[in-house]
Amino acid sequence: MLVTLQRIVEGVNKAPDFNMALNTMVGQVREALETDSCSVFIADNEQRQFVMAASDGLRTEDGSSIRVDFGEGIISLAAQREEPLNIADASQHPANKKLVDTNENIYRGLLAAPIIHRRKVLGIVVVHQSVARQFTREEEAFIVTLAAQLAVVIAHADAKGLLMSDHSPWIHSLRGLPGSPGVAIGEAYVSRPEARLDEVTPKRSDKPVHEIRKFRQAVARTRADLKELSRRMAGQVPDDTLAIFDVYQGMLDAASLGDAVENMIKEGWRAQTALKYVVEQFVSQFEALEDSYLKERATDVRDIGQRVLMHLQNRQRQRKLLPDSFILVADEVTASMLAELPQAHIAGIISLNGSSNSHAAIMARSMGIPAVLGIDDIDLHFFSDRQLAVDGYTGEVYIDPPPQVLSQFHQLAEEEQELKDIVSEHSHLPAETQDGQRVSLHLNLGLDVAHDYLQSLNIDGVGLYRSEIPFMMRDQLPTEDEQTEMYQEVLEQFPDRPVVMRTLDVGGDKPLPYFPLQEDNPFLGWRGIRLTLDHPEIFLIQIRAMLRASIGKSNLRILLPMITSTSEVDESSRLIKQAYFEVAEEQGCEVGVNLFQPQLGVMIEVPAAIYQLPAMASKVDFFSVGSNDLTQYLLAVDRNNRRVASLYDAYHPAVLASLDEIARRCEELGKPVSVCGELAGDPGGALLLVAMGYRQLSMNSYNVDRVRWILRNVRSSTLNVMLAKALQARNPEQIRSMIADKMESMGLGGFVRAGK
Repeated sequence: MLVTLQRIVEGVNKAPDFNMALNTMVGQVREALETDSCSVFIADNEQRQFVMAASDGLRTEDGSSIRVDFGEGIISLAAQREEPLNIADASQHPANKKLVDTNENIYRGLLAAPIIHRRKVLGIVVVHQSVARQFTREEEAFIVTLAAQLAVVIAHADAKGLLMSDHSPWIHSLRGLPGSPGVAIGEAYVSRPEARLDEVTPKRSDKPVHEIRKFRQAVARTRADLKELSRRMAGQVPDDTLAIFDVYQGMLDAASLGDAVENMIKEGWRAQTALKYVVEQFVSQFEALEDSYLKERATDVRDIGQRVLMHLQNRQRQRKLLPDSFILVADEVTASMLAELPQAHIAGIISLNGSSNSHAAIMARSMGIPAVLGIDDIDLHFFSDRQLAVDGYTGEVYIDPPPQVLSQFHQLAEEEQELKDIVSEHSHLPAETQDGQRVSLHLNLGLDVAHDYLQSLNIDGVGLYRSEIPFMMRDQLPTEDEQTEMYQEVLEQFPDRPVVMRTLDVGGDKPLPYFPLQEDNPFLGWRGIRLTLDHPEIFLIQIRAMLRASIGKSNLRILLPMITSTSEVDESSRLIKQAYFEVAEEQGCEVGVNLFQPQLGVMIEVPAAIYQLPAMASKVDFFSVGSNDLTQYLLAVDRNNRRVASLYDAYHPAVLASLDEIARRCEELGKPVSVCGELAGDPGGALLLVAMGYRQLSMNSYNVDRVRWILRNVRSSTLNVMLAKALQARNPEQIRSMIADKMESMGLGGFVRAGK
């Protein structure tokens, strides 16, 4: 039976046409089980019916499709119970409902198994026998296994739109991940890279000097391209977003890709081959990371590599005729791709790969362009010559939407623009509730920063500066001087405002390219402070660089990641003091005059830290909650694993209860506490956090003014009622519904759904 099952499933997967695949499958199942009929019904959730998609044996008199209403008949019973039904004589079963104008009356024995994908019933497999008999355990196991295998096939067919036809109205849209809020309508514009690394055939060369010269010329042309793209984007996006192109330039430096490629050329490889090998190595390292922000850097590395390859191959970028308003669709939308197209014409973005942390998503948010990311198993050509409607709030993409949907989207788009204008007009005001409760809004930064933009942005400082990227984009540790220069650039932008710099948070799930680690469970492994304390030479150099960068300034704050015990805090403090006095002596600084002892903070991201707060309070100056990792550890969910990602939810009652407890304990201990995870920039999440007592929230630049406006339109009493209801809720859905209803009642619904 196993071999037969494998053959049937393999045939379904390889079939060029989905309907043909199902029709072939039901015939093969009928033959394998030596039964009289096999049928597949697929759920039409809009019409609330199960529709027969294929059958060998069951038919209507006029050849039309058979439909069974939800809640009626044995088919619906199998779906409701979410388990197989093995019935000797279906005609005598109390749930049986005769299918009118069909030949169903000739059958007695019935075996029905639900087709379930990610807890959702997609359809039913039904096998009939003309004689009254119960199917054997082996036959039942066969059908249940087939249904489980078929679930993935149908889910993919659903995503690809293969179920859509003039007679099957249940599929109208695709669902991805929300990348940038907003709604948009437009014709699909499919973009593909001019050169692809995966198409390069490895070849050797006996002219290394010639190949190195070609590579350097290609890099020079790429640098010129990037400068032009950056110039073109200036004034259209905030300068901190524009700094993405500085990161791209940094990837081309000798310390990043340059030396590695040239060394491989010297070993006898052509420039194209060396570039392919080095870039793919970098891409693999980034894609293996669990940190979603750093993981997305793989797209940037691949993009810059393919731009260099284009010049190595002497290709010119093809200029295509663009529609007046279009939805940009690509396998991976990149920052450079966005910069090359006229911004006024880009209505929306669909990136088949990527997440909310990709540079494309960051740029889309800063440009105010709706974006949907991460649509599984769709080919680019599927979108060609299609009219699209994009909802960046829900991740919904409508394919060739009907007139009524288009009309609704046009109205929502107008309301969106009105709301943006209102938020922008109030960006200069303080973030405080209507009854005067003040909240400090800070930035999360992981890129270079630009002076002009930061001077115009109404923020209170940097709540989290990630120091990992400079370490990861090199083939060796950055020197103390290099680190000092990087940190100095950030500190100088905020001379009168605090800058919280997190010490190196790598290891385990974020290995350095030159510090490879192999662990069975990297999330629970050698990472963060665990790694740097085991390598004090790395930790001390970074701390010394931070201190040197802070000479003459008093705004440096140091944050320790992945802390689980007071002993880690004690050892870190000892090393920081050692570095402090070393720098003071070497630089001739006067302690406490032009070199200040930085405040020390601890990240609360491991649940154990919650119960160590009293013990750690006397050793540190502040706490910072990393809500992303805290959620992940509390719920034991890898949010980058699609099989369980739906379980990752910062609105889970346990997560909110933990955040509430942290806020109360820190208040009792007299220690300031902030939140620097994604929840802080989420409109509903920000309201709940302020209600809990958090007075410092750190987020990306896009959300700063949105959160400010929301806070200025609520009272503390309203927030307290919302929090009380949230803490009593039993599941995240109840909490989201409550927040949405409350924000609607306050006239703030446009921050959680499309429209104003």
